[in-house]
Amino acid sequence: MSFEDLKRMWARRAPALLVALCVGVAGVAWAGCGSDDSDKSVSEAQERAEKGLEEAKQGIQEGKEELKKGFEKAESETKKGLEQGAQEAQQGAQNGQEQAQKAIEEAKEQTQEGLEKGKAEAQRAIEEAEKYTE
Repeated sequence: MSFEDLKRMWARRAPALLVALCVGVAGVAWAGCGSDDSDKSVSEAQERAEKGLEEAKQGIQEGKEELKKGFEKAESETKKGLEQGAQEAQQGAQNGQEQAQKAIEEAKEQTQEGLEKGKAEAQRAIEEAEKYTE
């Protein structure tokens, strides 16, 4: 699973999570409107709100875990690819060994930068989603 796949996956799931959270909050607010039995409505609304909040927290936690697993898998696959690329480069680079080494180092740097940017974006998205659950 590449970094781009993870990014697209999170981009698809984050809005759905936020929509579900908004629908839950709206439902809780609506449940409290126009009821004759105030205590029961308030209690039910509070229970629904707590349940919705708990579900949202669980969704965020699951998203964190999925994202972490995805990044670990992407990092592992990237390392495998880099190792394979390094081996192929060494075999075919008898005359251009210096150029191949530079390319490997650049690829490693770019991969690391990409992973770090992805992790930072994911963390920001998680923090933003957590703000909505508070």
